[in-house]
Amino acid sequence: MSAAPAPGHAPELSLVVPLYNEAENLPELHRRLAALLDRFAGEAVLVDDGSRDETAKLMDALSASDPRFRSLHLSRNFGHQAAVSAGLEYSRGRAVVVMDADLQDPPELIPELVARWREGFEVVYARRSGREREGWAKRLLAWTYYRLLRRIVGLDLPADTGDFCLMDRQVVDLLNSMPERNRYIRGLRAWVGFRQTAVDFVRPPRHAGEVKYTFRRSLGLALNGIISLSQAPLRVATYFGFVVSLSSFLLGVFYLIQRLRGHDAFVKGWASTVIIMLFLGGVQLLTIGIIGEYLSRIYDEVKRRPLYVVRRDAGVARKTTNEG
Repeated sequence: MSAAPAPGHAPELSLVVPLYNEAENLPELHRRLAALLDRFAGEAVLVDDGSRDETAKLMDALSASDPRFRSLHLSRNFGHQAAVSAGLEYSRGRAVVVMDADLQDPPELIPELVARWREGFEVVYARRSGREREGWAKRLLAWTYYRLLRRIVGLDLPADTGDFCLMDRQVVDLLNSMPERNRYIRGLRAWVGFRQTAVDFVRPPRHAGEVKYTFRRSLGLALNGIISLSQAPLRVATYFGFVVSLSSFLLGVFYLIQRLRGHDAFVKGWASTVIIMLFLGGVQLLTIGIIGEYLSRIYDEVKRRPLYVVRRDAGVARKTTNEG
């Protein structure tokens, strides 16, 4: 086993791994990451995002037995993006790899990411060329979402990528300096620019345990990505209002012409009136909902609460909260 980097000495590589109820995966994760760290003068920053199983205990035991593994325990479950942000703030490496603990992000791909970084790329993201044991519906939704997001945000967002990537220290420092709380790491990663490239891989299934990103959580992350990176939903609400107003004006003109010609436009009754009222009410509620999503994020940002709170740590520099 390689020795941990000396205090005050920046390692070449940091691995940031958020964990939430991953006790079943942690032994295998340690085995595969330890073999990887033997090749680099590196460290692994494990972030416990308020796990309720034995994850925290196993992390502390791991940090005590292997000084290359540093454990950070958040005071509760703040969410995946907050846990990643905590790991980025506590990482010290000249290059930082973000990966999940379920081993769907294979550690064996990291040397290839490092090789492309050494060629001069500041961001090297892992791109999924295939997904094992995933249904066609999930693959279709993922394919559609990434391409829709890329079109509406106006950024060069790579399709079929997640948070699994390598970032140069300069990029990590920029992400750490951003004050926003509603974070979408893969979007911010594209926003900062720099030289970026992809490494393709086939995404394997989970090693063990239950899937943490349910459809509801995935949908929430997708909506957060759209709202945090784009004003397109607000424009959609504006377009809806314009179309409804124009339709109402044209319908009024049509009614007036029909009245002047001595004809009734429709058969008398309440059906057409109810349909129009329900349509207008639906458009208004949709518009209010879109505006509310943006207002809720503004409200969340102006409170300036910490993005996460650290309960305790093992093997990391002392820090209390992240104000970003």
